[in-house]
Amino acid sequence: MAIYVSRLSPQEKEKQRAGIAKGFQEAIVDVLVDKSLKAALELKVNQIAIAGGVANNSRLRQKLSSEAIKEGLELYIPSPILCTDNAAMIAAAGYFHLHNGENSPLDLNAYPHLSLEQKV
Repeated sequence: MAIYVSRLSPQEKEKQRAGIAKGFQEAIVDVLVDKSLKAALELKVNQIAIAGGVANNSRLRQKLSSEAIKEGLELYIPSPILCTDNAAMIAAAGYFHLHNGENSPLDLNAYPHLSLEQKV
């Protein structure tokens, strides 16, 4: 996709912008749906759920819903108002830690299960 777009003239990019975006979205949705269904079937579960900012994508909701029905899976998706990206929450937490004089070294590692109250 990147090579294709890089070869377009600025005018052609503008003309094809919507189609390029749609194709990119569809490719991502296909991967997410395929991997979700494959995981559910391999793990022999009959229910799947999606959440977070990605779950607010209407095309993902539509395609995963129809494919889950075909596979006999129950799908749980929160209402769009509850499907938000947590980047703003993480930024706010960082702001308050910094505001309180707390900081971390540049070689800080990621701890995915660390609570906000714990210090590294």
